[in-house]
Amino acid sequence: MAELEKDILRGGQFLVKETKCENVFTPEDFSEEQIMMKESVMEFNDREIIPHKARFEAKDFALTESVMRKAGDMGFLSVAVPEVYGGMGMGFVSTVLTCDYISSGTGSFSTAFGAHTGIGTMPITLYGTDEQKLKYVPKLASGEWFGSYCLTEPGAGSDANSGKTTADLSQDGKSYKINGQKMWISNAGFCNVMIVFARIETDKNITGFIVEYDGDNPNGITLGEEEHKLGIRASSTRQVFFNDTVIPAKNMLGGRGEGFKIAMNSLNVGRIKLAAACLDSQRRIINTAVNYAKERQQFKTPIADFGAIKVKLAEMAASAYAGESATYRASKDIEDRIAMREASGNTHQEAELKGVEEYAIECSILKVAVSEDVQNCADEGIQIFGGMGFSEETPMESAWRDARIARIYEGTNEINRMLSVGMLVKKAMKGHVDLLGPASKVQEELLGIPSFESPDYSALFSEEKEMVKKLKKIFLMVAGGAVQKYGPQLEEHQQLLIAAADILIEIYMAESAILRTEKNVKRTSQEEQSAQIAMAKLYLYHAVDIVEEKGKESIISFAEGDQQRIMLMGLKRFTKYTNYPDIVDLRIEIAEKVKEKNSYCF
Repeated sequence: MAELEKDILRGGQFLVKETKCENVFTPEDFSEEQIMMKESVMEFNDREIIPHKARFEAKDFALTESVMRKAGDMGFLSVAVPEVYGGMGMGFVSTVLTCDYISSGTGSFSTAFGAHTGIGTMPITLYGTDEQKLKYVPKLASGEWFGSYCLTEPGAGSDANSGKTTADLSQDGKSYKINGQKMWISNAGFCNVMIVFARIETDKNITGFIVEYDGDNPNGITLGEEEHKLGIRASSTRQVFFNDTVIPAKNMLGGRGEGFKIAMNSLNVGRIKLAAACLDSQRRIINTAVNYAKERQQFKTPIADFGAIKVKLAEMAASAYAGESATYRASKDIEDRIAMREASGNTHQEAELKGVEEYAIECSILKVAVSEDVQNCADEGIQIFGGMGFSEETPMESAWRDARIARIYEGTNEINRMLSVGMLVKKAMKGHVDLLGPASKVQEELLGIPSFESPDYSALFSEEKEMVKKLKKIFLMVAGGAVQKYGPQLEEHQQLLIAAADILIEIYMAESAILRTEKNVKRTSQEEQSAQIAMAKLYLYHAVDIVEEKGKESIISFAEGDQQRIMLMGLKRFTKYTNYPDIVDLRIEIAEKVKEKNSYCF
């Protein structure tokens, strides 16, 4: 176990400790069991979801429920559930893999699946008593029952702990009476179990409850009409009203006042699964776009041969590749942390809870990055289709509409940006991540004389890995200076936090793509991984530009005089390549590979 622990970085430590490529998990590392699961899920998607796309777009809510039951019959709802509660207990990577490949047929089913298997089931698995888990989890795992998650209220969105829904204990102490209103509740129209958050008396924090729902015996629960939404049209989304809804006192989930903690930790799982749910959508958009671009001719030439289209195909592929790399890297880190905790004596429940919580920073990073990449991918997909892309007859417009919600739910991207930096600073204050030491070294380096020697960058990725190290120095320089200037008041400076988060995000995503490719080159060859090398280099090139822009914005916002001048000089030094990559050639190579294989083939 000591050897295992040595190789597993804690959440956020990627910023200050070197990660060796051998220690990252990649999609090329899937086990035979995982490959079989992937193929089974893809076959289900191709059979049960994609052929019925028009019905989903026509708001066929009954179809969503029906396909969810079929997913239950196939065992797909139970992948993350321990075997003792009727699940497969397959591990975190397999959970993410299932979510990845089942989610691309339509956002309507993806939302129903994610809400049920994640925030609809996980809170009971992670926080429930043995009695609660034995009663509810097997039914949720099989698809006999479906779950929903009632947190958001009209006046409490991102400020989840400010909810007004109340839970009043009866005089005999045997039951609670719940009153209030929830909104944007996924699966509300066909759920049997609701995870409801309410406030007891004047408690500072909300409390979680398990509430059963039976339409024939509603127990004071009323559902609003189905919401008419921009996308995810066949995902059941309703308001839920509680009017003197009586539940047994034993249905409290976790302890009194622990609801906010339950809500936040459940969302951590939801965030990485949301990132996964966007991955195969990107692959399918690329596949559809390249097929159309090869068939569509203008000026007697397939538009796929035009440089302007090659740019789009290459950039779409590079973003998808980085998203895959980072999502599966973090998934395996979480799985390994869970295994390490179990080996040290934690129950599976405790181990999974703490394992996911450890990588909350990475979960927020992934949620932001991949949700924005899938939106950009769909947008470029529409552009490649031209006027046809704007038509409902082609799949691009629905992909674009479905992608839009991903930047809002599981915490808006703005909230997640601020959370990622805020959580990192808190980890540093607890001593879990040493930011102070490395930040001090960067300050010393800024005041020192830079080396003018020409480094040897002949080895693969030698310069790219050095660039990633320099980007980390920029984050430490910006974060260190900001903490020094504002201290505990840093959280009030939201624009600065968001800019710093963008730096953090680009570092993790770019490094993940490089490490994945380096690992695969070592077990194949540079020639075989040529297009992957190009994607990693292309993604990093853009990351450097983003970091330079956000670094400048950050420094100007809090530094003045000599400090500002020195930091801006450091920013320029840390974003300068010795040998700039030819991004035109990189894009051509990637696009030609996608064209040759007629698909995203990595």
